[in-house]
Amino acid sequence: MGYDIDRRDVLKGLGATGTAGLAGCIGGGGAGNGNGNGNNDESGGPDVINVIGYPESGNQLFRDYYKNTDASHKIIVPDGLLDAKLPKQVGNDMQNVTGTAPAAAGPNKKAFTQMYKDEYGSPPGVFTSHSYDSVAILILANAAAGANDGTKIRDQMRRVANPGGQKYGPENFVKAVKAAARGEDVNYQGASSVVDFDEKGDPASAAYDVWKFAPDTEDGYKTLDTIDFKGSAGGKMADSSPGGHNRTIKVGILLPETGDLGSVGSQMIQAAKLPIKQVNDAGISVTVDSQVEDTQTAKQASLSGVNALVNAGYPAICGPASSGNNLPVSKQVYTKQRIVGCSPSSTALTVSHLQDDDFVFRTAPSDLLQGKVMAQVAAERLSGKTASTLYVNNSYGQQLSNKFSSAFTDKHSGQVLQKVSFNKGESSYTSVISKATGSK
Repeated sequence: MGYDIDRRDVLKGLGATGTAGLAGCIGGGGAGNGNGNGNNDESGGPDVINVIGYPESGNQLFRDYYKNTDASHKIIVPDGLLDAKLPKQVGNDMQNVTGTAPAAAGPNKKAFTQMYKDEYGSPPGVFTSHSYDSVAILILANAAAGANDGTKIRDQMRRVANPGGQKYGPENFVKAVKAAARGEDVNYQGASSVVDFDEKGDPASAAYDVWKFAPDTEDGYKTLDTIDFKGSAGGKMADSSPGGHNRTIKVGILLPETGDLGSVGSQMIQAAKLPIKQVNDAGISVTVDSQVEDTQTAKQASLSGVNALVNAGYPAICGPASSGNNLPVSKQVYTKQRIVGCSPSSTALTVSHLQDDDFVFRTAPSDLLQGKVMAQVAAERLSGKTASTLYVNNSYGQQLSNKFSSAFTDKHSGQVLQKVSFNKGESSYTSVISKATGSK
C-alpha cells in the first residue's frame, strides 16, 4: 500500500507527565549476545544513533551513554523511550534525543481528551486514545452482530469502522451503539485516527508525532512536528448488520496492570473502560459486561489472562498491549478459538502477516510506518548521512531496526554503519554503546 506523507508543524503537548511510552514488542524477550552485525566505519562514529528499547533498560543505557561518551551524537528513538521521567532518572536533559510516536490525531481526539480528563482528573497518555477506540469498535461490532459470537463480530468490524455509514465518535458514542443495535450502518470516527481498517486489520491511516524532551514543561516533552500517512480502507465484511436489543454485549480487556508496563497499562485500562461506562450509564436496551485481566507484561500471564476471558465467554478482547504478548495470544488463542482481538498498541510488523483468518485487528499503526518516520527524521531533521542502530534484542527491536535501516539507505541515501543488539535488564551497556558509537 502506498502512503502520501503530509507534514504540518505543530507545537503541542502529548500525553501525561510521567507516562512511559509503549513499544511494539515490549515484553517480547529474547536471548542475544549484543554483537554488532554491521560494518565498521574507520573514519569515526555515526551522525545519528537509532536507539530502540524501553524505559527500564533505557534508564541504564542512557546513564552509561552520557557517562562514557561526549554525548555529541544525534539520537533518534521510537515511542518505547517516550518517558517524561527519563531525563531526571538519567541525570541529563537529553536534548540530543529526538523521538517519534504514534499520535492521537483522530477527528474526535478533543472530545475523548475532555472525557478522560473529566473522568480521571488528568490528561490521557500515550495509546489511551487507541485503547478507547479499540473497545468502542468491539462494542459497536458486537451490537451490529447481535450476538456474542466471535465470527459474527469479526464480520462487523469493518462495517462499523470503515466508510459508508453515519459518522459517530466518542462524544455521541451511545447514539452509535443504539444505531448499530438497530442494524443501521455506522462509521466510527475515532480519537486516535479515523480508524479505517485495511485488509490486514491495521489502521489504513495514521499519524506520528516528532517530539523532544522538555523537562521544564508540564508534560515533560513537546511535539515539534506531525507526519501523516494516508491509506485506503479495505478487507472483507458482512453485507448487512442484523443488530439486536435487550441483550448484554461482552468485551474483555487484556492489558498490563503490573510489570514493566504497569503504569502505562493502567492508563490504557482507564481509557478502555470509558466506552463501557458510557453505554451502561445511558440506560439503553443493551448493556456491556467486561472483565479485566492483567498481562503483567509477560507472555505466560497474557496466555493465562486470555484463557480466563475466553472461558468466561468473552468473544472479543481489547489487547494485549505489546507485540511480544499479542503474537502468542493471537496465534494460540484468537485464531484457533475464533476470538476477535484488537490491540491498542501492538505495532510489530509480524502482526500484519499473521495467518489469523482476519480475527486480529489493531488500532495502533504498524512499525512499517514508524521505521520510515524515524529514517525521515534522521535524514531530514537531523541531517544524518550515516547511522547506527542500538536495539533491544527481540522481534520488535530487530524488525524496527531493519525497517529503519532499509528506509534510511533506500529512501534517503544514507549509510548504516552498525546494527547492535542489547538485552533487557543488563547492569551495564558500555560495550554495546561503544560498538554503536564506533569508539570500539
